[in-house]
Amino acid sequence: MFDIGEILKLLPHRYPFLLVDRVLSIEDDGRVLTAIKNVTYNEPFFPGHFPGLPTMPGVLILEAMAQACGILAIQKSGVRKDSGFILYFAGIDDCRFKRPVVPGDQLRFRVELEKQKRDLWKFKAQASVDGELACAADMMCALKNAGRDTVGDGHA
Repeated sequence: MFDIGEILKLLPHRYPFLLVDRVLSIEDDGRVLTAIKNVTYNEPFFPGHFPGLPTMPGVLILEAMAQACGILAIQKSGVRKDSGFILYFAGIDDCRFKRPVVPGDQLRFRVELEKQKRDLWKFKAQASVDGELACAADMMCALKNAGRDTVGDGHA
């Protein structure tokens, strides 16, 4: 449904931190998104994680899932990256890693919007490889004014 060009219009992330390559579908009245990340040996983290046993860091799998959630929230809200607002990763619950992700794998994300109240969005997110669950978590994103100074005000 969206190639990398469209994703670049929606998300502020850029190399090496853009971790969603394509959106395959948005279904169920805009509540469920399916997307992919092609994992290649050329990723900048593989030389150090781990030498001789390249494994995608779990925190980056979570970040990729959060970016997929962000794309869905942006689609539902209509907020664009040049609007002065940004979606921040706000929370994670019940996270589980089930299998390692290695070069050559294709991560398939399925994120489902569970609830949205004002500026807070809650999702159920899963990442799988060849139909096998790699990671699952409940995730939250918050819409914030990107121009606001957050240093020293208790927000990260």
